[in-house]
Amino acid sequence: MKCLLVQPIHADGIAVLRTAGIDVIACPAADMETVARALPGCAAVITRNAGLSGPAMRAGDALRVVVVHGTGYDHVDMAVAGERGVLVCNTPGLNARSVAELALGLALAAARRIPAADRSERRGETGFREAERFVELGGKTALVVGWGAVGSRLGRMLAAGLGMKVLVHSRSAGDFERVATLAEGLARADLISLHTPLTPQTRGMIGAEALARVRPGALLVNTARAGLVDEVALAAAIDSGRIAAAALDDHSPGAPTGPLATSGRVIFTPHLGGTTEEALRRVAIEAARHVVTALSGGRPATALNDPGSLHP
Repeated sequence: MKCLLVQPIHADGIAVLRTAGIDVIACPAADMETVARALPGCAAVITRNAGLSGPAMRAGDALRVVVVHGTGYDHVDMAVAGERGVLVCNTPGLNARSVAELALGLALAAARRIPAADRSERRGETGFREAERFVELGGKTALVVGWGAVGSRLGRMLAAGLGMKVLVHSRSAGDFERVATLAEGLARADLISLHTPLTPQTRGMIGAEALARVRPGALLVNTARAGLVDEVALAAAIDSGRIAAAALDDHSPGAPTGPLATSGRVIFTPHLGGTTEEALRRVAIEAARHVVTALSGGRPATALNDPGSLHP
């Protein structure tokens, strides 16, 4: 049996597959046209943020399982998976520490304008620190939107490490204060950090209406999904000063060269959240184990659909 890797994974995950007698096929590129050409004959797919489109999935004449290397599966066509009897599962929580640490780092970088300061120094400019405004996070209020493995870790970091008051917009909030509405949390927060899945209900949740309710001068961090934020509305909020700075670990492809980039108050990173050596190893091993389980006739604990019994 063959497993197609849409994007590279850690070598230890590949070793798990090979030990189980599964041939590993590395896709030469992650665009769906290339994936569709590589998929025939493969019983399994491991994909990261590239996902797996419906047309590509239909090219999989032997496909039985798709494993998402990470938590978000919004780029996998679940409807087509159901039609074709393909099991889909993910690997949630294993990169939570890495994503939460990045969110914390981005919040500090936005508060202190660290990337902009670095650029100014490299250009030999003077007067940056006198011309800009910087803030502490200690003692301020943070709104964490989504209280899963990542959001809850970040909330505890902000409270314990920086003494921040943490508000939570989610169904659960642990020992922290849960706000009744997103609008209430936005109006009270100095820092807003997004950690909720992208769904039809959450798409564009940080848009013009939400941003109008934000406390002036707040910071926004998004290490979840680009679709949560209306980038046009965010650019306007930054220009007006309602949002002092933002840090986006997931964003539209053109954002770093578009209107959001003009102010110098937005930090862009290439979806680095779970990209640490430790997290990549944990997630790759678990993803490979899910492939082995599914191709052996089992059902991984993180299965996201129920396409029927799988037979080895």
